[in-house]
Amino acid sequence: MSGPSNKVCPNCGKKMRQQFIGLQHCKCGMSWKKDIGFFERTNDMVFALQRCKIGKKFKQVPIIRYKAHEDEMIYIDDETE
Repeated sequence: MSGPSNKVCPNCGKKMRQQFIGLQHCKCGMSWKKDIGFFERTNDMVFALQRCKIGKKFKQVPIIRYKAHEDEMIYIDDETE
């Protein structure tokens, strides 16, 4: 059962699994994010949801954070409006 939101991995050809809305992963290490497209995951990436105010509502959007050290987290916020 594959709907229009299911992506096929360009690396291995398998169906990707959805982690969040707008973020899908494959077992081979490829991922797809709605705004940037396909990319390869690294060990320092952490995927999280961040609350953003869009209009009058608060919505959760997926972001990618990067581990700098064991305790520190650096994050790139690419969907703030």
